[in-house]
Amino acid sequence: MFRHQGKTRTLKHNLQIASLLSFIAGIVNVSGFLAVQQLTTNVTGHFAYLMDEVLKLNFVQGFVYLLYILFFFLGSFISNLIIESVSRKSERYMYVVPIIIEFIILIIIGCWGYNLIPKYSDTIAFSLLFAMGLQNSLVTTISNSEVRTTHLTGLFTDLGIELSQMFFYKSKEQRSKLTSSIKLRLTIITFFFIGGIIGGVFYTKVGLSVLIVAAFILLLGLIYDSIKFRLILLHRKIKGN
Repeated sequence: MFRHQGKTRTLKHNLQIASLLSFIAGIVNVSGFLAVQQLTTNVTGHFAYLMDEVLKLNFVQGFVYLLYILFFFLGSFISNLIIESVSRKSERYMYVVPIIIEFIILIIIGCWGYNLIPKYSDTIAFSLLFAMGLQNSLVTTISNSEVRTTHLTGLFTDLGIELSQMFFYKSKEQRSKLTSSIKLRLTIITFFFIGGIIGGVFYTKVGLSVLIVAAFILLLGLIYDSIKFRLILLHRKIKGN
């Protein structure tokens, strides 16, 4: 799921990582918005809010929206910086550090976010946007730009295009490729919505503590991937002997 890159990466790997990370993004999206009334998984809307505040000459609030955008960008930048640095020593662990950072952020906000909301709501938004920037950059790099999990605008655009192409592309190879891509888009959208529903329901019960659940699901995904990889290596070793 996390380890395979390039030619060794299959649709199954992308479906696994897409379902896991889009589910987490859905939880963050809804719980973050309910907590601080700001978008916390993407920055498209923040550009509109930024321009609106600038036109009103409200530069202080405009600067806050600019920071929202920059924190998402910073998360993406830091994630790939770590991946590139670690991959030069060991490609096997290049994705671990960004995931651990995201895990820590979700745990901190999940544990203490409720107390921060009254005075530091922007800090919560900055932190979650940074975490989602980390995640989006990570999954984009690992999946060769085939998977993005923190927002749906591009996904619905691609899905609309590919569904329309099904009426015209008739060869077996073309339809197989389209079917795989559509399946991937639908998986991301479905798990994002499921994560959003769960995030909303649990937020009404436990508040931002729902992010602790998201964090441990992320950690379990990492552990599962590590155990599965070790079992594959063990199987190959036994088979080789």
